[in-house]
Amino acid sequence: MNYYVYILQCNDDTLYTGITTDIKRRLEEHNSSSKGAKYTKIRRPVSLVYEESCSDRSSASKREYFIKQLSRKEKLDLVEKFKIKYLEK
Repeated sequence: MNYYVYILQCNDDTLYTGITTDIKRRLEEHNSSSKGAKYTKIRRPVSLVYEESCSDRSSASKREYFIKQLSRKEKLDLVEKFKIKYLEK
C-alpha cells in the first residue's frame, strides 16, 4: 500500500504536513469533515500544495517528521520545486 506525505496551505496562509493512503479523501476530510485535524478545522478551506509518494507507513512517517523540522522558507521551496516538477509533466 502506498502512503503519501502531503502539505496543505491553510486559509490563514499557514502550512500543515501529514500522511495518508488517500490524498483525495484526506483533503475532503480536512475541508468538510469532523475527521480533519484540529489544526485545519479552524483554518478552512485548505488546499493541497505538495504530495510525495512513499512505499510504506514507516518511510512516510519519517519523511513527514523531516518536513515538519524544516523552516517555513524551506517548506515553501519544497512546494515550489514540486510545482515546477508537476508542471513539466
